[in-house]
Amino acid sequence: MTGHEGKAPSAVSFHGSWTDFAKIALPNVLLTLVTLGVYRFWATTRERKYLWSQTRFIDEPLEWTGRGIELFIGFVMVFFLLGLPLVVMQLLINGLVFQGQPMAAGVIVFAIILFVFYLTGLAYFRALRYRLSRTYWRGIRGGSDDQGFTYGWSYIWKNVAAAIPLFLLYPWASMSLWNERWSKMSFGPYRFESNADWKALMKRYLLFYLVPFLIFFGAVALGISAASAGGGGDPFTSAGGVAAVIAIIIGILGLYIIMPIAALLYYSKFMRVAIGALRLGDLEFDFTARSPDWILFWLGNLAIFMIAYGFAFAPFSLLIASDPTQFAQQIEAGESILSAGLILGILIAIIPIAFATSIIRYRSWKFFVVHTEAFGEVNLDRMTQSETQSASHGEGLLDAFDVGAI
Repeated sequence: MTGHEGKAPSAVSFHGSWTDFAKIALPNVLLTLVTLGVYRFWATTRERKYLWSQTRFIDEPLEWTGRGIELFIGFVMVFFLLGLPLVVMQLLINGLVFQGQPMAAGVIVFAIILFVFYLTGLAYFRALRYRLSRTYWRGIRGGSDDQGFTYGWSYIWKNVAAAIPLFLLYPWASMSLWNERWSKMSFGPYRFESNADWKALMKRYLLFYLVPFLIFFGAVALGISAASAGGGGDPFTSAGGVAAVIAIIIGILGLYIIMPIAALLYYSKFMRVAIGALRLGDLEFDFTARSPDWILFWLGNLAIFMIAYGFAFAPFSLLIASDPTQFAQQIEAGESILSAGLILGILIAIIPIAFATSIIRYRSWKFFVVHTEAFGEVNLDRMTQSETQSASHGEGLLDAFDVGAI
């Protein structure tokens, strides 16, 4: 490997294809549907084994050694340790409210929110720790001896501190948590080091932060202009009415187009700064994806979902088209429209959406690998096996709060 100035072939490369991945993803979707979701944990393992095996670092492939049973055990643990207690607490809160003790109920609600927030931070940490411990390169794995309990508290107070000045310190909180999380991880005998500077994110973040205000004030100004220029008449054909419609369209486009683009601009900068400050021994990392790359990646994912939803709703369209009169009469009469055909249509509709989600996971992994660079030297004689603890179960907390390791 060469330094940043050199343009040698990347030390990190991906050799998979979506067609090969689809041969894994489609059976996974069908088996997960047939088993009512239970197979999902083994499906995740099959996907990762393929993605890891197609990812090479210095011409050596990665290896995923995690097992589906580990993910399943993690899920079961969270269900009994978190799910059931939350249900009981919900019943307790309702009982206190009916007994005229709203203050006590409020205290319990606040404690639950704090606890869930703590567990969310713990989930981020444990998921990264677990994935590193199951990732092998040349027979060497990563991991961490830290259990993540202090990180959970850091997650709480840093996010609260970022929220106090109207979320203006969010870049500081997110980058500080990134540095803390990665600095407690290791691979082989080396610990990761991360000292990313959050101040480099502020321009992009302020752009994202101000977009809603600019959209709002722009729509209000256009609405006021429309009202003053209306001059009576038909509101749908007058100049004021047309301007009001334009203002509404601009507001909608701002929310659903401009806001996501502004978020992508910020996230693009975040990943370049964060990964660019990551170190492992003599290795330095870089992330080359720029904002246009992220936008194209997002548009590709959006197109995949649109196609999937088109296939998903096709069975319902055929069902309604086969007898639209009876369908309309059932709705008017308030009758149940559930039937064997409709239920079958719902089950069939799940398949393209779930398959599209798997393809997007493939695209996400490939996107990160293709745009990741590594520089420096790897001393293979000093690369010994990690002595960190290896978690015995998987990412139950990760699934419970729907968050990712990175």
